[in-house]
Amino acid sequence: RGGIEERGRVATARIMSQTDGEEEMPAAAEVALVESSSKPSGLQLVSTHQTNRLGDPLDLVALAQQIQKGDEFVRANVTNKLTVIAEQIQYLQDKARQVLEEAKRDADLHHVACNVVKKPGTIYFMYRRDSGQRYFSILSPKEWGLSCPHEFLGAYKLQHDMSWTPYKEINRRDAEMGLIDKLLTQHQTQPDHGAEPIGTDPVILPTTSNQEES
Repeated sequence: RGGIEERGRVATARIMSQTDGEEEMPAAAEVALVESSSKPSGLQLVSTHQTNRLGDPLDLVALAQQIQKGDEFVRANVTNKLTVIAEQIQYLQDKARQVLEEAKRDADLHHVACNVVKKPGTIYFMYRRDSGQRYFSILSPKEWGLSCPHEFLGAYKLQHDMSWTPYKEINRRDAEMGLIDKLLTQHQTQPDHGAEPIGTDPVILPTTSNQEES
């Protein structure tokens, strides 16, 4: 008979792909079938063959193809997700390396000789003496003119978080900070329509003797 009536059976179907003039290429896939019972809900069936038989022998092949296709999709989805995670890890590693390099640079600049108290928001110009000593000055090479006594090394702006920004990056950094300040200002001044006004919550007062009498 076409039906398979073993309880808890796992059928192995072979997917046969055949083209004109080519040999059959079997691909094995396990298909787990639902257990059958001769007494569902305690009721004896008249004919388990009529209720549990397979209508079409090719159904097993279709089930095996569906399982194989599902496995392929799962594998592809996992690969895509792992690829995204790997790219994010690489990005975070690059950002961490950049943060460490900037921290090392800032610490080095804070130890450069300077005879004035450094104030955030000010641009300082670094020079090097003939002895090799580096120092900060508030005078730019343009202000020194031809009388600039030492080698000019670069200019940096001291930020309010005590970090240093190279001169060529000052405009970009100021634009970023301006955008952040604008967003914070809009968020603070924007009314919160979802919040309930203070003092409008209903208050349940205790019952007084006058209320009880009335």
